[in-house]
Amino acid sequence: MSSSLLLLLMLGLGLAGWLTARARAWGFRRQGHTRLAALPSYHGWYAALSIVLPVIAFIALWSAIAPGLIDRAVLAHPAAANLPQFDFQRNALLAQAYSVARGATATVSLPEAATLVEPYREALARYNLIGILATIAIGLAGGAFAFLRLKPDFAARTRVERIVMLILLLASLVAILTTLGILVSLVFETVRFFGMVSPIDFLFGTHWSPDPMSDPAAVDGSRYGAVPLFWGTIFIGAIIAMIVAIPLGLMSAIYLTQYAHPSWRRTLKPALEILAGVPTVVYGYFAALSIAPLIRDAAQALGVANASSESALAAGLVMGVMIIPFVSSMADDSIAAVPQAMRDGSLAMGATKSETIRRVLLPAALPGIVAGVMLAVSRAIGETMIVVMAASTAANLTANPLEAMTTVTVQIVAMLTGEGSFDHPATLSAFALGFVLFMVTLALNFIALRVVKRFREAYD
Repeated sequence: MSSSLLLLLMLGLGLAGWLTARARAWGFRRQGHTRLAALPSYHGWYAALSIVLPVIAFIALWSAIAPGLIDRAVLAHPAAANLPQFDFQRNALLAQAYSVARGATATVSLPEAATLVEPYREALARYNLIGILATIAIGLAGGAFAFLRLKPDFAARTRVERIVMLILLLASLVAILTTLGILVSLVFETVRFFGMVSPIDFLFGTHWSPDPMSDPAAVDGSRYGAVPLFWGTIFIGAIIAMIVAIPLGLMSAIYLTQYAHPSWRRTLKPALEILAGVPTVVYGYFAALSIAPLIRDAAQALGVANASSESALAAGLVMGVMIIPFVSSMADDSIAAVPQAMRDGSLAMGATKSETIRRVLLPAALPGIVAGVMLAVSRAIGETMIVVMAASTAANLTANPLEAMTTVTVQIVAMLTGEGSFDHPATLSAFALGFVLFMVTLALNFIALRVVKRFREAYD
């Protein structure tokens, strides 16, 4: 059964509880209680929350366990006695029968699944009824609990505010718990990988050529040297791209805040921020079809032999253009937020406009500028499509920007989209690469926070 019906039922019970509790609170006044501890609306919200929150918890739990209960009921039916033992075939039959039973499709393509449609309909009807009855029972129990506590001196407002505060606290913990979940999953798989390949070979090796088809029992650690991937990520995302993004982004922010006419600013700023909304695959096409051939032709004209159309320079230049809005927007907002008194004081002391920008505005806006740069670096080192389409997947350890190169994210995709087993070190290496990338971006965020905190204290 779709959870939407249970959610609608929950909203109906919550609305009924709100109206009933509010009416009861107004009844206290009609009975001569001129002063209530809380407004009638807070009594209504207390009853509504007492109904809605337990029902939401039940719906989440029921949505997780109901499909398993339905499958068990169908498998216990005599019609399922002749199902194949092979999991893939059995699951395909069950999926088709379930799809027809709930009305998603009209017929089954496998004749063996037709006998399971009716058992699925019976199980769905039974467990749908159980879910509805349980939802009503839990909602009524929560409403009765709240209704019995309503009195003229009941501090409903305090209770409601505590419940809302708890909800807000749980919402704020989602990001932290998600980060911890990502970290735990990465650490678990990375430990498995390092049980097969030495961390020394992985972190300091200079040759990367994993073979997903090789024997997992005979692992050659020298083939898992990730230094070329780390260097490619830094070279493309943190050097070439930043050489493009930082000057252009910072200078565009200075122009828009200090020199541009308001009408120009209203046009140029949204146009610049459109770059952040362009899909990365579009940038990849642009890099592969326009920038990479242009760089190759220019290199050949300058006498560079065997210049390739796949190069780190092509990917880095386009990636730098892509992240200009990250630098520009943060720098723009930070410069615009500098107090006008600091600008006026500098100009009153005889400084020119350019000197005021260099010696007053930029130092005062440095926390926001650094935050934008760090955000742009984190965005650049996590980019995949541009590198795949413009810089190839070759793991080369070179400082020549005209040669093919790859990054950590590209190899993560390559290792996880193949046909290798998740017990093979080639597949597990993707988690180790992801763990290293996670730690690097986390370190960049810590550095940005430290810089912001230090210089913000100086200019507050």
